Amino acid sequence: MPLVPLFAGPIIAALLATVALPAQAGERDQLNACKAKVAVQAQAGAADDAELARCRQIIREWTLRDARMSVDENGKPLR
Repeated sequence: MPLVPLFAGPIIAALLATVALPAQAGERDQLNACKAKVAVQAQAGAADDAELARCRQIIREWTLRDARMSVDENGKPLR
């Protein structure tokens, strides 16, 4: 029994899943976009929405993450 038919199904499924996924911004880009959105919303005094709450959560997580790191994004010591 040839091996190609056994592995063809999972390989094709994985390939389709990879191609079908939308491109996502990098984590740092997402943080910067959220910081900008929160700043604009704060100046405008707009009501909170789900997207703004998600951005605030991302900023909180990055703040906690940065507090635990001993080097910056370029690998230089922070302390």
